[in-house]
Amino acid sequence: MGAQNDAGGHLAAVLTPEEQEGQARFDAVIAQDSRIEPRDWMPEGYRKTLTRQISQHAHSEIIGMQPEANWITRAPSLKRKAILMAKVQDEAGHGLYLYSAAETLGTPRDVLNEQLLSGKAKYSSIFNYPARSWADMGAIGWLVDGAAIANQVPLCRASYGPYGRAMVRVCKEESFHQRQGFEILLELAHGTEAQKKMAQDAINRFYDPALMMFGPPDSDSPHSSQSMLWNIKRFSNDELRQRFVGMIAEQVKVLGLTLPDPELRFDEETGKWIHKELDWVEFKAVIAGNGPCNAQRLERRRVAHSEGAWVREAAAAYAEKMARKTEVA
Repeated sequence: MGAQNDAGGHLAAVLTPEEQEGQARFDAVIAQDSRIEPRDWMPEGYRKTLTRQISQHAHSEIIGMQPEANWITRAPSLKRKAILMAKVQDEAGHGLYLYSAAETLGTPRDVLNEQLLSGKAKYSSIFNYPARSWADMGAIGWLVDGAAIANQVPLCRASYGPYGRAMVRVCKEESFHQRQGFEILLELAHGTEAQKKMAQDAINRFYDPALMMFGPPDSDSPHSSQSMLWNIKRFSNDELRQRFVGMIAEQVKVLGLTLPDPELRFDEETGKWIHKELDWVEFKAVIAGNGPCNAQRLERRRVAHSEGAWVREAAAAYAEKMARKTEVA
């Protein structure tokens, strides 16, 4: 593949006849709102965008296990402990589905893991905030998993087949997680005054970070528009945030609690929810590794990865042994 100046004076790739044919097929599939599969030709930019997005999603699921796993031993009842253990197990499964999907794009899982452990790869900013009380398990379930559902349900129709198919199961399980969180908050909100206060405090702390989960405003999102053109994303960051705000604005009334947003209202003229301005300086700082728990969460992941080395080595040795048996047979 060579290069030449395009109409704007920038360097643009010159496709070979074979690549031109592949590009034409790719464009046709996208235009038909159909799906690209791993063996299909795809533009390098599409491959890189998907690898970045899917791997960051996988990293988020794995890091996101930590704040909840930390509360398993302190859950208030055996029932709560069992439910929370099941949820953490689900998150681990989500990470595995997504790593598998990312690998189909050509980047080995070892490389993806190294990018996370080295701090090169990013993950959702929400998982760099502390979970200080049992009520936080409710706020994470209702707000964080709720935001995840609003963002991920459209991804079930993503143009890349392995990603879309993985998201179907992920979203089904996330819906249970959101209900679990809402139910925790509902019980606390109808408990003692101290319990109600604890629930409100958890909502106050997780509201802003949950809204930031959708990413920066559309005007400051470098990847969103291209992802939408490729049918990876179906809605912009601001559109998804609008949907989520409208949903929780009604649900919080059932809890008998409030959202920490004095500006929150529905504008009849525009048909949009007005909410307070979010602190995007904080968002960028957390993404850059300077959040309250960034260092702690990554270090725990590194320790877990190191302590699990023997399991990976044993699994690899067994796979090699079975492969040799197959060759002999």
